[in-house]
Amino acid sequence: MSVTIKDVEKIAKLAKLRFTDEEKLKLSNEMNEVLGFIDTINKIPGIENVEPLENINNTQNVFREDISEVGVTKEEALKNAPDKSENFFKVPKVLDN
Repeated sequence: MSVTIKDVEKIAKLAKLRFTDEEKLKLSNEMNEVLGFIDTINKIPGIENVEPLENINNTQNVFREDISEVGVTKEEALKNAPDKSENFFKVPKVLDN
């Protein structure tokens, strides 16, 4: 399989990118080079028996049970605030209009 200029144009359109004719030709050649590397890897004997590698360490995620806990109330959160307005922290303005 090879990548044509038409394929590059389709990919560029999907990605909402614009390329000159020179860039399209260069991208087509580079994509074909990458596909050549992949083809070389696929020719290695026994490669079909290799499991995909997700992590170099043989670890698994450790999940904990999702238990809901009582959080901080609004009053507790606002009690040490240097400035507040009703149920909100009041902070200096940092953005201009």
